Amino acid sequence: MPWLELSLTVRAEQQPRVEEALDDLGALSITLQDADAETPDEQAIFEPGVGELPLWPTITLNALFDADSDRRGLSEALGELLPWLEPDHMQFRDVADQDWERAWMDQFKPMQFGRRLWIYPWNIEPPGDDDSVVVRLDPGLAFGSGTHPTTALCLAWLDSLDLRGKTVIDYGCGSGILAIAALKLGAASAIGVDNDPQALIASADNAERNEVAERLALFLPEDLMIEAAASAAAAQPSAPPADVFIANILAGPLGELAPTFAAAAGPGAPFAISGILKGQEEELLQRYAEWFDELRVDTQEDWVRISGRRRR
Repeated sequence: MPWLELSLTVRAEQQPRVEEALDDLGALSITLQDADAETPDEQAIFEPGVGELPLWPTITLNALFDADSDRRGLSEALGELLPWLEPDHMQFRDVADQDWERAWMDQFKPMQFGRRLWIYPWNIEPPGDDDSVVVRLDPGLAFGSGTHPTTALCLAWLDSLDLRGKTVIDYGCGSGILAIAALKLGAASAIGVDNDPQALIASADNAERNEVAERLALFLPEDLMIEAAASAAAAQPSAPPADVFIANILAGPLGELAPTFAAAAGPGAPFAISGILKGQEEELLQRYAEWFDELRVDTQEDWVRISGRRRR
């Protein structure tokens, strides 16, 4: 069915009240976007930390209503609820219905990373007539389909390793794409960690689809620490550090978590970190040099991957 979309442009401090008013008027969905998108003033916001809700200084709220909703009635009601709202800040348009899942699938095509590794959408059957390693993926609501340069850099790095029989930690697992790729490339087991419960759901679903769920353990960061603490309290030996460590998050958390990552990587373990914009790598190189050797930088577009090996 078609929809009626109402767009409002407001300041960040006005957003909560405007969103509440739209909800009171029966909006079926409300999305937020940078009012300066596709202009020189556009500001990128990537995956936030736990409990954070970063917003742009000026925000466009897009609210969907039933197609037969009264535009004049909505405008008058908003004028009563938000007397300061300028009429020229409100715009209506008709939105045709479409199969949103199909639209996404039409854009997501098979992609190759390194020599063997391929990422396929779940609805396209791979040829299966060579030594290719195929990951079938439905990202769901979580970050990570292989289309972003940081994910691509990490996938190509995994393809370059001999992962047979290894244990892998994927920190910031998103859709589970890196952990699952490692398992399909021969890793014996993997641990995926993410601060978003939705990411763990998407990772579990994708692991089932790729028939590796029994070898992938998934945790929120605090749950992984709780398990470690519980093991220590019970005088149980802790799990050995991983043979391979990879983290695709953001530069700030990468710097803060460097000691944790160093403890999670076994002696001599290959490691890679990404989610780093060009210009942010020097500080991280200095930070990680305390624990890691053979540090190198690889780039794709405006993004950086740092890789190396845990000091023995």
